[in-house]
Amino acid sequence: MTAPSAGEGFAEFHHPQLAAVYDAWNTGRDDHAFYLSLAAELEAPTILDIGCGTGQVTCPLAERGHTVTGIDPAGPMLEVARKRSGGDLVRWIEGTADAYDGPPVDLVIMSAHVAQVIHDDTAWLATLAATRGALRPGGTLAFESRNPTVEGWRAWSAEAPHRHVDGGAHGPLEIWFDALTIERDPTAGDLARCEIHYRFERTGEHLVSRNALRFRSRATLEHQLTQAGFTVAEVYGNWDRSPLAPTSPEMIFIARAL
Repeated sequence: MTAPSAGEGFAEFHHPQLAAVYDAWNTGRDDHAFYLSLAAELEAPTILDIGCGTGQVTCPLAERGHTVTGIDPAGPMLEVARKRSGGDLVRWIEGTADAYDGPPVDLVIMSAHVAQVIHDDTAWLATLAATRGALRPGGTLAFESRNPTVEGWRAWSAEAPHRHVDGGAHGPLEIWFDALTIERDPTAGDLARCEIHYRFERTGEHLVSRNALRFRSRATLEHQLTQAGFTVAEVYGNWDRSPLAPTSPEMIFIARAL
């Protein structure tokens, strides 16, 4: 029996019930400390967080004194973000990167693998162009993408363990990944499609989000950044700023706006 879909394409961002429990299972992320540290190191007065989601990074940046704008196309995620500690310090915009209408900023971040979530190349290139337009000359763009040479994402399958988390007002829920398929594309980068299942134990409701992530190569991303008006300053392989190696789990880009 097929579980009801909660909507095609990252329903956990757009479905109010799934957005409300997103923080309950999206924990233990190592990127938070990295972006907070980078903003402090750069002494960036103004920051734009593209694909800010529930504001897990956005709000702490604002609480540390940065002037922060968070932008995301998913209204339900922004509803959660506004209620976080520090949510009243952030300017929130519902939309894609080109919806930003403020003065040029010093730092743009895209955390939580937003670069892979934007799997359509036309949309990704438009995002980079809008990002360049939002940055002052010499400003910094920082984002990460999983290293496609490692392919650790193949563990996102029916063999992966089910997780049981506390969904707060929605009660306990069970979450698991399933139906991983790979569309090979040596030019654009492989596209990994998977299902995320959510079963709410109190009601028995079972929702499915069908998602896709693009695994672009380092060379592809560097070329796209150059074409968009950036120069690549650093590419790290992990959140400890270790150099990128074939076995590194991440590709963390630090680029400057020309």
